[in-house]
Amino acid sequence: MPLGNGYSINSTHADGSEDDEPLIGSDAAVPPQCCSTRLNLAILMFFGFSVVYGLRVNLSVAMVAMVNDTDLQPALNSSTYQACPLPPGPDNTSDTFKQPEGVPQYPWDSETQGWLLGAFFFGYLCTQIPGGYLSGHYGGSIFLGLGVLCTAGLTLLTPLAAQLGSGWLFALRALEGFGEGVTFPAMMAMWARWAPPLERSRLMTLSGSGANFGAFLALPLTGFICQTLGWPAVFYICGGAGCLWALFWFLLVSDDPRTHRRISEEERDYIINSIGPQGTGHGWSMPFLSMLLSVPLWAIIVTQMCSNYSYYTLLTSLPTYMNKIMHFDLKSRKVFSITNVRKIFTLTGLLPGAACLVAVGYAGCSHILTVTFLTLTSTIGGTSASGVFINQIDIAPRYAGFLLGITNTFGTIPGVVAPIVTGYFTEDHTLAGWRKVFWVAAAINVGGALFYTIFGSGKIQPWALTEEERAEAEKRRRSIST
Repeated sequence: MPLGNGYSINSTHADGSEDDEPLIGSDAAVPPQCCSTRLNLAILMFFGFSVVYGLRVNLSVAMVAMVNDTDLQPALNSSTYQACPLPPGPDNTSDTFKQPEGVPQYPWDSETQGWLLGAFFFGYLCTQIPGGYLSGHYGGSIFLGLGVLCTAGLTLLTPLAAQLGSGWLFALRALEGFGEGVTFPAMMAMWARWAPPLERSRLMTLSGSGANFGAFLALPLTGFICQTLGWPAVFYICGGAGCLWALFWFLLVSDDPRTHRRISEEERDYIINSIGPQGTGHGWSMPFLSMLLSVPLWAIIVTQMCSNYSYYTLLTSLPTYMNKIMHFDLKSRKVFSITNVRKIFTLTGLLPGAACLVAVGYAGCSHILTVTFLTLTSTIGGTSASGVFINQIDIAPRYAGFLLGITNTFGTIPGVVAPIVTGYFTEDHTLAGWRKVFWVAAAINVGGALFYTIFGSGKIQPWALTEEERAEAEKRRRSIST
């Protein structure tokens, strides 16, 4: 229930001591989430980020079908290339990925493929910070919707760009990344206005898990489409899905609960009062120097870079590993404080995942063990979604979109580096080379987990307080001193 001063029992303390309150286990009465506007927003975001990651990873699988390996036959027939024997069965051969009649294939070597897979992230780096800044000022719905729509529209042009040449495809993928770069900062800016503090983990994890679901769905589905309809159909279907989702988004979503046409009065008041002054735009001026010197913010940045390295390694290179090394057929088959909650989920997501990642390299040619360890790596790593990946909204709710732009910019660097490093280690197409890939990714994961455990925080930072909150904190200090 709202208190007399306009704050809810769930609201952030004016002195920034939100971390003293339990994040799990509160008995406070709140409007039900079932069929609520905030839950509907999370579900729509879930499908939106499913589409976003489908648009991002489709090239990873389609690349196997787009490349004509017959032009690289000397390397493919060497003894070092066949790292694992072909599985038994009359249909299992080392022949190139067959395409329907008339579908083109291209003679791109492994280096060219690595650059094409990393091209998306060159553009993705550019719009994270501007997208977060503008979303925090104007609201995130327009930027998230346009980001997905523009990326989807460009995806429809992929077959044409590939036909024109690898340089054109590189430029197109970079432009797709440019458009998609605003989506996650815009999401964070929206949740800063929509997510009550005690529901942040649930709502943001639900919406963000669409990314993992999209990647999970896109990998096998893309292989099936490539085999049955040809690889160009992958980009037409993914692009069309993105355009359709954008239509629903613009019709149903509002930046702020105050302006939503269909929200109940009870839910609107609950959201506004529980978030308090932090649920407003941050204006044009920002405490840039304080952000630069903030240790908790750097803890998020470093940890996201480390975690994303292994994630992007798998996201961009896994289809090639499974096809070229394992010879898989791609067409088949408040109990705790905020700080403690974030660190627990981050550690449980990164450390066991790192161990499973190393185990992949030592699973030999066992398909069962390889799939098991890769599945465990992705599944366990998903728990960090409730840790470091939503920590920006804890330390500075008003600036959450902008901060996500900063952290995601740094976190995207591994998306550029990982495919290139993977291509370097796997030039000779051996299992030993891939073992190095997994070891490097696991070591970086462990380093990030340890760094975050030491320096991470869930407390709202002094530089993130509004003038109203600072005045309230000063009033409280004076009353205590007297």
